[in-house]
Amino acid sequence: MKAMIIDKYGKVPMRLAEMPTPEIGEYEVLAEIHAASINPVDFKIRDGKVKLLVKYQMPLTLGNDFSGVVAKVGAKVTRFKVGDEIYARPRKSKIGTFAEYIAIHEDDIALKPKNLSFEEAASIPLVGLTSYQALIDIMQLKKGQKILIQAGAGGVGTFAIQLAKAMGATVATTASVAGMNLVKSLGADEIINYKTEKFEEILKNYDAVFDTLGGETLEKSFEVIKNGGKIVSVSGLPNARFGKEYGSGFFKTLLFSAASHKLTALEKKHNVQYSFLFMKPSGDQLRIIANFIETGKIKPIIDRVFPFEEAQKAMEYAEAGRAKGKIILKIK
Repeated sequence: MKAMIIDKYGKVPMRLAEMPTPEIGEYEVLAEIHAASINPVDFKIRDGKVKLLVKYQMPLTLGNDFSGVVAKVGAKVTRFKVGDEIYARPRKSKIGTFAEYIAIHEDDIALKPKNLSFEEAASIPLVGLTSYQALIDIMQLKKGQKILIQAGAGGVGTFAIQLAKAMGATVATTASVAGMNLVKSLGADEIINYKTEKFEEILKNYDAVFDTLGGETLEKSFEVIKNGGKIVSVSGLPNARFGKEYGSGFFKTLLFSAASHKLTALEKKHNVQYSFLFMKPSGDQLRIIANFIETGKIKPIIDRVFPFEEAQKAMEYAEAGRAKGKIILKIK
């Protein structure tokens, strides 16, 4: 099969290579991939920034979510059959969706939303699961609460705004002038122009912040949260709580604690809970997300679709950070 691979960590371009079609285990399916999406975690993996959390063997096929068709099923697979149209985010040890096929555990799969094309469906799994686990699992966001979603016009942001609105929350978001109409159309109640305005001076007493940027933006987010509120970040630093919950072991947990000491200090100062989210695959949650999509509460937002052969060009476009919504690779 054809796959887009890297041979070493670092800012190296992917190359198109012939790789063996994966063998499947008894609880896995072989999925023929029709489309995949590009996500910031792809650059982080390529650059070696998640080595503390997951180590990969080289050469490595990148790619963290997809849509496609079941081509073969393992002996003990019960939920899926050959020909089923599916979408999924594979577990972190089994990534590799920038390819023609992938072996994936049946627990990580759901049937593709009926009203979406393969390209549209491929845009959903990673951002959908990330938003679901942040807003529902960790924040337990409730109707009437206020949430700030950073970078609302990005891939995660466009999904998270819609999910928060479906849950009955009031949503503030940050965007550039180019992204304002988009986030408004998705239901954002208050839009901060991050180039000319300071969100931390405008917003007060928010129940939650969903951070996708990290760094100074994350640190300033503590200023808008009310006593007892929650901040969830996918771009900040893992802390000791994450290390313990993730089962990272004593030494790594100690490292996380030291690296995130500034965030822990802010957590205590403002009396809020800070959580780092390293999203988990879940076919069950993808089934719930499919229902949101099929009932019209959430729609995919796609910026551009690239042919598979232009995966490296698509990656560079994604890294430029100007995309509004998701960037898709059309593989079949």
